[in-house]
Amino acid sequence: MENSIWFHSLNKPFLNPPDWLFAPVWTILYILIAISFILFIRSGMTREKLLPLTFFIIQMVLNLAWSPVFFKLHSISGALFIIVLMWIFILLTIITFFKHSKIAALLLLPYLFWVSFAFYLNFSYFVMN
Repeated sequence: MENSIWFHSLNKPFLNPPDWLFAPVWTILYILIAISFILFIRSGMTREKLLPLTFFIIQMVLNLAWSPVFFKLHSISGALFIIVLMWIFILLTIITFFKHSKIAALLLLPYLFWVSFAFYLNFSYFVMN
């Protein structure tokens, strides 16, 4: 409740989507992320997959860290730092997955696009608040 009050008190950018949109979007994105990961793993685990796997794990840890930093700690700047790193590691994951499974890489593009939009929102909250 306190987090909701804090979030709703923030000045919002023009393109801020309604709250109800986030749950279905993230559900779809997590399904695509899971399918991408499964396709990547199913193509066989080799030593050369260690780097893409590392990038994947790092971006997922950053993904999981963003919400508590933003909503619990109310750290807009901390969340902004995390989302920049997350975007970089999603891109690195896509690039390195592509070598092993083009479909796995392409399935992560909507995630990259959404995180790009989330960066815009996070940056706007930072500037406006």
